[in-house]
Amino acid sequence: MSPSPPDTIAFDVEGMTCASCALRIERVLGRQDGVESAVVNFAGQEARAVVDPGVVDIEGLQAAITKLGYEITPFPEGEDRRSLSERYDEEVAFQRRNVIGAATLTLPVMILAMLGPDALWSEVLQGVLTTIVVFWFGRQFHAAAWKQISSLSPAMDTLVSVGTVSAWAYSVWAVFAGYPVFFETAAMIATLILLGRFFEARAKGRASKAITSLLELGAKQARLKRGDAEEMVDLDELAVGSVVVVRPGEKIPTDGRILAGASSVDESMLTGESAAVDKAVGDDVFGATINQQGHLEIAVTRLGGNTALAQIVKLVEEAQASKAPVQRLADRVSGVFVPAVIAVAIVTFVAWMVVDGDITNAMRSAVAVLIIACPCAMGLATPTAIMVGSARGAEQGVLFKSAEVFERAKAIDTVVFDKTGTLTRGAMTLTTVETDAPDQRFLTLVGSVEAASEHPIGMAVALGTEERDVAIQPVQDFAAHRGLGVVGTVDGSNVAVGRPLLMSDLGMEIPERHLAAMERIEVDGHTAFLGGWDGRVRGAVGVADTVRPSSKQAVRDLDAMGVEVAMLTGDNERTADEIASQIGIDRVIAGVLPAGKADEVARLQTNGRSVAFVGDGINDAPALTRADLGMAVGSGTDVAIEAGDVVLMSGDPRLAVTALGLARATFRTIKQNLFWAFGYNIAAIPLAAVGLLNPMIAAAAMAFSSVSVVTNSLRLRRYGSP
Repeated sequence: MSPSPPDTIAFDVEGMTCASCALRIERVLGRQDGVESAVVNFAGQEARAVVDPGVVDIEGLQAAITKLGYEITPFPEGEDRRSLSERYDEEVAFQRRNVIGAATLTLPVMILAMLGPDALWSEVLQGVLTTIVVFWFGRQFHAAAWKQISSLSPAMDTLVSVGTVSAWAYSVWAVFAGYPVFFETAAMIATLILLGRFFEARAKGRASKAITSLLELGAKQARLKRGDAEEMVDLDELAVGSVVVVRPGEKIPTDGRILAGASSVDESMLTGESAAVDKAVGDDVFGATINQQGHLEIAVTRLGGNTALAQIVKLVEEAQASKAPVQRLADRVSGVFVPAVIAVAIVTFVAWMVVDGDITNAMRSAVAVLIIACPCAMGLATPTAIMVGSARGAEQGVLFKSAEVFERAKAIDTVVFDKTGTLTRGAMTLTTVETDAPDQRFLTLVGSVEAASEHPIGMAVALGTEERDVAIQPVQDFAAHRGLGVVGTVDGSNVAVGRPLLMSDLGMEIPERHLAAMERIEVDGHTAFLGGWDGRVRGAVGVADTVRPSSKQAVRDLDAMGVEVAMLTGDNERTADEIASQIGIDRVIAGVLPAGKADEVARLQTNGRSVAFVGDGINDAPALTRADLGMAVGSGTDVAIEAGDVVLMSGDPRLAVTALGLARATFRTIKQNLFWAFGYNIAAIPLAAVGLLNPMIAAAAMAFSSVSVVTNSLRLRRYGSP
């Protein structure tokens, strides 16, 4: 019997207060039987474990984490994400109550300490008020610290608890010993840290709501068609094949295919493009998009976790839960940081007692070291930036599959576009008609014969004929000559459309001017052929895969970023050069067979280039995988999307610019956050140890560092906004 394939389980985590907590849970979870790997996201308050379903014991995993003082609860991906947002709302309300209560009592303590009389009753009153602040409003620190100490795994709360309790205990002793007290320090530290917790919870809640916002895009109910009647039902009452009715202005409830009606649909939530997309019978539509005009009847094709919206949510969740390589340094530091800080605080106290002999100064400096060193900012530096960056990408039609993408993007110096379907539309269009016969007569006969063909070129000519308001006529005796063209009888005339060789084989007269017209069309990079009837060629026709209107701007934007752009195509050099000149691309790799695309990417890498590849076809998958950064166009094949590191939800090549720019901005934000977090601790701990940092200022600075890291990450929410 073959082993079960690995599965990924997502857990809701409660009790984490810093990066050390997350790292501790991650290590213990990863050591359990049946767990292949584990990642814990402190900012997202979740864990993900890749497990062997035949071996793993979920209750055993929960028990192992409970011993550490934390709780983990498995949940289905995407379904309970709203509970995380609600929990942050509850956390914000809880911290608001605590900080208001603590501040209300700390204020009179500060007034008495600075302006009150130097009397026993004043010190006792300060002690009573401070006791309430430290042990009631600050009880969360002590409860968490007790769990951490019991499991021999000190963390941030240990530092806060030891620091505030030490200041309080010293002051209680000082009342009886006749030494100066600093109850105000203990009270103010607790209040400032609670204030920081309040701002931090509010900021993290804003970042975490990215997934919730995506989930809320979906409709809550659908108008189910039962016979001739319509009934509003919950989505869980739908089944694949059910028919739903969507009126103008309503959200499409789930993925489906149009059975009746036509409309324009706003798909901006899916693709990032503001222009509505025309839809008609047979076209696919997606849940959470908005029907703008017509009355639609839609057959349900996908539900729940299989819908396009659910897949977007899943990709964003996976990106947010993953770790960038740069975070490993922060994790390693956080893992040893707290014990090291406690050791530094003890050394600081002893050193002050030896050098100065003043227990007040010694205690004040040791407490300042404990408070200033809380490593919370380090734990928030990377995950908050990734959470906001990946969510902003989803809003703009770019899906990042992992955190590693953000780091890899910084090195990209070359972007290679596969021509068809990315820089061009990927569909032939009738571009040129040159004839010595009446235009309508020529298009009627040529277009009608081509309409009987299933070849993409024939379909392009037929569609172009209809777009020019020329009616397609019935065809008799149709025949296709492989590689040469087609023939048929239309309105009594024997019509032929194709290469000159076909015309010669049929004995048709070919005027020189039509051969010259055909050559001119080919020089322009288009595919050309002749059309004629009743023994004589009457004109030439050209079709081409037209350039997307936004391709030129995309190339300009990449040039402005200092990134070289190359176009890769199987076309001949003349056609490729013509298209490249229209777009503004200097580097063209032409005549490449599908199997050779990955080799061309590898050749660029061998020459020292860091390459991003943009493609949409099945034959693009090897190149997407081989590239340093693979960008798969979401309108392409599932194979290409699976192979890419980034999914571009529409064919607009400007999304490649957005993806690269946003990834770089996110990684830049991560570096800024880590620089601030590390630099802050490196500079502040020595200052605290030598007595140059008051514990109250240390508490304010510690709270500010965490809030500043989250706030800096939140700036990414405005990326790409005017």
